Amino acid sequence: MFTRKLRIAALVAASLFGMSAVHATDITGAGSSFVYPVISKWSAAYAEKTGNKLNYQSVGSGAGIAQIKEGTIDFGASDAPMSAEDLQKFGLGQFPSVVGGIVPVINIKGIDAGKLKLTGPVLAKIFLGDIKEWNNAEILALNPELKTALTGLEGKAAQITVVHRSDGSGTSFNFTNYLSKVSPEWASKVKFGTAVEWPAGVGGKGNEGVSQYVRQIPGSIGYVEYAYAEKNKISWAQLQNAAGQWVQPNADAFAAAAATADWKSAKDFNLIMTNAPGAKAWPITATTWIIMYKKSKNPEHTKVAFDFFKWSLENGQSQAASLSYVALPPELVKQIEAYWAEFK
Repeated sequence: MFTRKLRIAALVAASLFGMSAVHATDITGAGSSFVYPVISKWSAAYAEKTGNKLNYQSVGSGAGIAQIKEGTIDFGASDAPMSAEDLQKFGLGQFPSVVGGIVPVINIKGIDAGKLKLTGPVLAKIFLGDIKEWNNAEILALNPELKTALTGLEGKAAQITVVHRSDGSGTSFNFTNYLSKVSPEWASKVKFGTAVEWPAGVGGKGNEGVSQYVRQIPGSIGYVEYAYAEKNKISWAQLQNAAGQWVQPNADAFAAAAATADWKSAKDFNLIMTNAPGAKAWPITATTWIIMYKKSKNPEHTKVAFDFFKWSLENGQSQAASLSYVALPPELVKQIEAYWAEFK
């Protein structure tokens, strides 16, 4: 009798396990490559906890916005916010998910991470194609201790190759937004956006593509989310921030920039954090907005998506910190969860 009860209990447990697997819901998202490293960690941990899987495609912010407008995914992710007009037109809402930093990455022989110093105006001149060599007088003036290394470069290694994004990119949006704030010439000639007419250089697809090009091309400079620089072991440059201080990219510097943001006054969380004030602020700090329909096209998927983001905001911050992203402050999380009441 005891053995029979055990067998029945085992069958019931197996049945329940099978039912939970059958009723697991897979959701889809696409967009920002900026947020891909942390969203991958979040989705793995969430799937282990709930059985619900997230299929996220790192295709760039522009493609993510296009796909959510078409209704082919459950959510889009973009490092550039949508305008109030577009949100209303397509019946969408948006909210921030995590904070990180965009860093200039370099491949200069003999120069390790954090050794090269660049101001915003000099960085703009490099990406404008006005500064073409690493031994340029303006770069040397900022880096007297690197004069021997920079003037000793020969051939192609001495020439600057600019690497930018070839796809619609929120990383480009924030990078060019920053350059527009620190360089009147950039603001008038190039402006800012997810896709611009780049004055110089070669294009790579996604943060992944830019990282690969910079690793492969001697003398190159590009820009990527900080986690990609760390993962690919690419050297990065210090920047001078709005307070005139030299800063290195790290979670504390991103948090210092984020602390200046007035989210309460930002309708639909439309707020850009580049060139933030503060002595410790990293000047190219950004967030990724999650974009979803306010009136759900698939209520079951939408419910799981909101559960995933609630879990990530409240419980997934250790994964974010391990990749040098910055958790959103508790008061902002409450503001986001209150905003979700507008979704049906």
